[in-house]
Amino acid sequence: MTSRTSATADRRARIEEMRRAEQARERRNRFLTIGISTVVVLGLVGFGTFVLMKQSEEQDKKDSAAKAPIAAEKSWDPKKLGRNHVQTAVKYDMKPPVGGDHNPVWMNCDGVVYDKKIADVNAVHSLEHGAVWVTYNKQASQADVKKLADKVGKTKYSLMSPMDDQAGAIMLSAWGKQVTVDNADDPRVDAFFTKYVQGPQTPEPGAACTGGLDASGQGGAGMGR
Repeated sequence: MTSRTSATADRRARIEEMRRAEQARERRNRFLTIGISTVVVLGLVGFGTFVLMKQSEEQDKKDSAAKAPIAAEKSWDPKKLGRNHVQTAVKYDMKPPVGGDHNPVWMNCDGVVYDKKIADVNAVHSLEHGAVWVTYNKQASQADVKKLADKVGKTKYSLMSPMDDQAGAIMLSAWGKQVTVDNADDPRVDAFFTKYVQGPQTPEPGAACTGGLDASGQGGAGMGR
């Protein structure tokens, strides 16, 4: 075999060896990619399953809370609560009122805290839209008032205002529902919000809580519902 032939054979052998090595690397890379992809997919599936289970558990808790009775809660027959829109003053049978005829314009209730007394006839319209109305008198501590204000401020379809002539220190009202508590840490506060913010008692679920009256008594863009 000539030296030229030998060199050519060696060169071919090296090329073949390099080709086999490249193929081996490609196979390893494919296996590695497949392995990583499998791990990622399994991780995503596992995480998705965990999230769905967590959401399901939270929904079950909410559903259970919504069905659980609230201690010392007062209820009124919704069929006996008027729903007429009137421009005149209305005398309510309870304080704060939990329903009845009311003004055509609602109080804004998109997590609004009022520092002065608001008109019952407008607040009742907010309850008709599914809002929870928190009221308090001078018996309530400033710390409790602040905690409640923070909660209302974070909760759509809720509003809060002082009511000096109510019987309890803190009272929570929804359409046809009411409970009295002594402090903001009472577990019935959270239970009442969970159960009645846009709850099943709502005569007009989804109706607006904005576009009504503000703290200055102005507004009234929305009327008629």
